[in-house]
Amino acid sequence: MRNDRVSPTLESPPIDRSDNTEDQEPKYSSWNPIRLFWLGLGFFAVALGGVGIFLPGLPTTIFMIIAAACFARSSPRFERWVLELPTIGRMVRDYRRGLGMPRKAKISAILTMVIFCGLSVGFFIEPLMIRITVALFGLVGVWYVGWRVPTREQVLSEVSPEET
Repeated sequence: MRNDRVSPTLESPPIDRSDNTEDQEPKYSSWNPIRLFWLGLGFFAVALGGVGIFLPGLPTTIFMIIAAACFARSSPRFERWVLELPTIGRMVRDYRRGLGMPRKAKISAILTMVIFCGLSVGFFIEPLMIRITVALFGLVGVWYVGWRVPTREQVLSEVSPEET
């Protein structure tokens, strides 16, 4: 856990809107190809995250985290939009602050990956190489969420009282 991040607290701090950031935002050339690449990738991630709200097995939060990262490189306005979304915005802000995922969300994500990868490999995919690939991606996903992504409650319990 890095110590240079903002001290984690139980609640995410509200977005500071007191200053007029419109005047302080860097000016982007609207035709800069790298900016357009990041902007397009951000909107693609938002679209996938939006589909993930309705399609079981497709994660929403990770795509919104990716979208916020892409928008940070291309459009502060759209980055703020992602960060201010009612439910997902808090999760993205918590992830950025190093808080990771709540325990229930981790359990839900791991169960979803196991169920959908297991059903796909067991019943819906015929070619052996694709079965193996899906199973390996599922295992990597379970490993990453289970062991690499911090658990929010554990991070908060490790924070000393004077830091909160």
